[in-house]
Amino acid sequence: QVQLKESGGGLVQAGKSLRLSCAASGNIFNIRDIGWHRQLPGKQRELVARVTAGGDIKYADSVKGRFTVSRHNAENTVSLEMNSLKCEETGVYYCHAQVVEGIWSHAKDYWGEGTQVTVSS
Repeated sequence: QVQLKESGGGLVQAGKSLRLSCAASGNIFNIRDIGWHRQLPGKQRELVARVTAGGDIKYADSVKGRFTVSRHNAENTVSLEMNSLKCEETGVYYCHAQVVEGIWSHAKDYWGEGTQVTVSS
């Protein structure tokens, strides 16, 4: 089994910054994609940013230029630096990873419990 533990959520004023971190632990052989999704009130969960094992990065169009995702393979961690936050980005942010648990295993999707980000005006 694999656990993803997020940290860093909280209350921040619009226009300010917040940094989220996620640490993966457990039975990890390697991690393919790892990144962040979010669920805003009344909306479906959506991709924010992800990093492939090869280092390719994808951002949602709405966060390009403001958010930066960083992957640290040695520690099995990923962070998300969020700048110029907007009130409408209030929601729950989830860490997601595709984890391979053994040399003959297929990748499995794992999710963290989520961390609340509240952006006030």
